[in-house]
Amino acid sequence: MTSQEHSYYASFGYYLHRNIGSNLFVAVSRFGTPDDHKSLIDKAHELGILVLMDIVHSHASNNVLDGLNMFDGTDGHYFHTGSRRHHSMWDSRLFNYGSWDVLRYLLSNARWWLEEYKFDGYIFDGVTSIMYIHHGL
Repeated sequence: MTSQEHSYYASFGYYLHRNIGSNLFVAVSRFGTPDDHKSLIDKAHELGILVLMDIVHSHASNNVLDGLNMFDGTDGHYFHTGSRRHHSMWDSRLFNYGSWDVLRYLLSNARWWLEEYKFDGYIFDGVTSIMYIHHGL
């Protein structure tokens, strides 16, 4: 499970602790404070365990109240518009990797988790959706 907060309520369980774009910089609060989370990672490191984070940079929540969707009042600041805007199987928005703002945002997010929480690396979720227009479906 990832450490980021989520807003995908059509979850079947796996997404319970995942972020799909509500706020990529917020640690999930269900298991304690951010400091508790950092302590858990520190303890794993003390035991010689590498800690990988399942990070979701492939899509984001449709939620307009607390997510990036319509963040600036437009439909396409961070996301594709038109037919490429929506992932039908995940009911989510698709990042536009051709945008420098999107690339800076996602890369700064990846760096932040490494520096702030001391994760050792990532498992990137939804890679086929990043690589292929057909999303690997």
